[in-house]
Amino acid sequence: MTPLTPLDTVVKVREQFSEWTYTHIPVLENDYLLGNISEDDTYSFDEEKSIVDYKYALDTFFVRKGTNWLEVLEAFARNNANIMPVIDKNNNYVGYYELMDIITFFNETPFLNEPGGILIVEKGHKDYSFSELSQIVESNNGKLLGAFISDSRDDIVQLTLKIGNVGLNAVIQSFRRYNYNVVSGNEDDLYIEDLKERSDYLKRFLDI
Repeated sequence: MTPLTPLDTVVKVREQFSEWTYTHIPVLENDYLLGNISEDDTYSFDEEKSIVDYKYALDTFFVRKGTNWLEVLEAFARNNANIMPVIDKNNNYVGYYELMDIITFFNETPFLNEPGGILIVEKGHKDYSFSELSQIVESNNGKLLGAFISDSRDDIVQLTLKIGNVGLNAVIQSFRRYNYNVVSGNEDDLYIEDLKERSDYLKRFLDI
């Protein structure tokens, strides 16, 4: 994909979008990124005009060379785009990322690639720390492969953990002892809860 210039016509822009499946195309002037033209916007443009007539409509988003992949992924989501221009420290355009590049990289990280269980816990905003999460997992001989805040509402934070090297039941019980609310664990934990419910039901039945 070749970036556009302010003098390119709307007709050329539409031709570019017809050849590619990008949501945006970067617009450059002397290697300087002016912004990104959106495919959706071009539908309302006069095809006899050029990009320079619509500079006000350019979306300004980019990442810098060396930006970590998590921030790049956040930039994609924040701008609802599948292409992300990259600029250097002098603000010159050096290329672009495609969303699939970042997703592929994410899929190859240990968080998704290594075997392990997913555990979702909740606690108050001021009552948790990532060091405590790690300590709880490691005290049960587990390996914390990754953790992130998956939800935040009112005063409660929801944390999603990927844990390897150990079954989750002991880890789950430890989190409960540390006053974490366990939202979701593995099937073994649900199986144990189901057995407890059946056992209690049977005990009540025998006591009648």
